[in-house]
Amino acid sequence: MYTLNCKGRLLVIEQPIVMGILNITPDSFYSGSRTSTNDTILAKAEQMLQEGATILDMGGQSTRPGSTRLTVAEEAERVVPAVQLVKKNFPECFVSVDTYHSDVAREAVEAGADMVNDISAGEMDAAMLSTIARLQVPYIAMHMQGTPDTMQQNPVYENVTREVLDYFIKKTEQCRAAGFSDVLIDPGFGFGKTIAHNFQLLRELEAFQILKQAVLVGLSRKSTIYKTLGTTADDALNGTTVLNTIALQNGASVLRVHDVKEAMEAIQLVTAVYKK
Repeated sequence: MYTLNCKGRLLVIEQPIVMGILNITPDSFYSGSRTSTNDTILAKAEQMLQEGATILDMGGQSTRPGSTRLTVAEEAERVVPAVQLVKKNFPECFVSVDTYHSDVAREAVEAGADMVNDISAGEMDAAMLSTIARLQVPYIAMHMQGTPDTMQQNPVYENVTREVLDYFIKKTEQCRAAGFSDVLIDPGFGFGKTIAHNFQLLRELEAFQILKQAVLVGLSRKSTIYKTLGTTADDALNGTTVLNTIALQNGASVLRVHDVKEAMEAIQLVTAVYKK
């Protein structure tokens, strides 16, 4: 069981939960996740919450390879009003802001976001960890080799699981030293990893239990799935469910997904199988 203090509200993770992806972007890799108008944002949020999402992860900038980098002001202009809109209409939901900019994180939390999801774990903005310490919100730290612009050019590891685990041992210590301890671990599937690296991390996911932090897995519709199957992101839902099931069996606490209903069903069935 993991307990996260979200601005005075406790989020208790007694069994795996779902984080629904709500992209306020025109260029995220999966077109089905994109929203732009207030109506589409609210409709998508409502659908995911009704289907069982505990957290909505809202991002204003795509981080797929080759995506356009936004300025802090441009990203904030996209995501901060959207966070306000969702929290006004669904005040009981937990909202995560997906950003590697500390200023966007601060503005989004002030607008109502409950936690911060940073693909760079503070590596792309030196002020991020101190900002999280001041905000005192849970922090999702993801491992990425390189940057979104370079991460898939030639990712190399001697042993990907060992190196990512070592990274998080040091990173969680950095977070504690900065002044906060509510940290979730995201191994960063697809971020500076080959398909083989991703599969090794998935097979060995249980190794991250040594960190004693909740593990978040983001595999939804990614190229590891559709390239292995010879399809597209649009046709990768079944493959996503298969890999999410393996992740649950190997200790995942949070599934970050585009398709909430199917992820909830996977959790329900895996929980039923292993219930004693």
